[in-house]
Amino acid sequence: MSGPRRDTRGIVDPAGLLTRVRFRRHEPAPALRPYLEHYWFIDWDLPAPWRSRVVPHPSVNLVFQRYGTGDAAARGDFAEVAGVGTGLDVRTLEGTGRVCGVQFRPGAFRPFAPGHPVSDWTGRNVPARQVFRAPDPARPHPSDVLGPDDDPARVAALDAFLLALGPRPDPRADHATALAALVRADRSVRRVDRLARTGGMSVRSLQRLFAAYVGVGPKWVVLRHRLHEALERAGRDSAEVDWARLAAELGYSDQPHLVRDFTATLGVPPTALAP
Repeated sequence: MSGPRRDTRGIVDPAGLLTRVRFRRHEPAPALRPYLEHYWFIDWDLPAPWRSRVVPHPSVNLVFQRYGTGDAAARGDFAEVAGVGTGLDVRTLEGTGRVCGVQFRPGAFRPFAPGHPVSDWTGRNVPARQVFRAPDPARPHPSDVLGPDDDPARVAALDAFLLALGPRPDPRADHATALAALVRADRSVRRVDRLARTGGMSVRSLQRLFAAYVGVGPKWVVLRHRLHEALERAGRDSAEVDWARLAAELGYSDQPHLVRDFTATLGVPPTALAP
């Protein structure tokens, strides 16, 4: 494992967000690293509301949340499992708040909640105690994670909670995780049939594996990573991007196909994100 990612892939206008919130990532305990991408922490104290927009990764997240103002503040500290988000995630941050998140590797969530296919959680936010069937799913209380002001104490609380769940070894989860990682790392993997051959299975078997362990189909994962790459280019140098060339590099049939996918997900064409 190479440590937490340093990129801002998936975040629309990362510069705008990062000037308004404290955002950082941390590694989990070694025993958890095969299952988790990283922990991600955000704290904010804003004089005016800010709307964040994120194109989600094909990952399940466990999210501990605290809001100091607005309707959400009345809930107190709470924890949710956020299944893979299929559309643009738009949230308005205002006043004060704190979020401590756990991003699971695509394919690696089910060992923590083996009773359900991961597709059961796709597009949903579900209270954590309804998902995890540990002896005492209420521990730690969300405040145990959100309360400390120092990051190491929050990391330790998350480590303790996840290790207590006792993730069960599952070779099919390992297989799904490896194939999903290949899609992200190798941009030449553009077709589901090629991925199926790499995995030593039929296309239908691959689709069933991804539904059970990733939560979305392999084609969806391929397309989502394409959009992340397009979003990264658009945010960095939109005026200079050769969109026709980029569409070809990402495996689209033509530039309009890329623009349609991008616009359908974000609600605006790539050029609208120019600095």
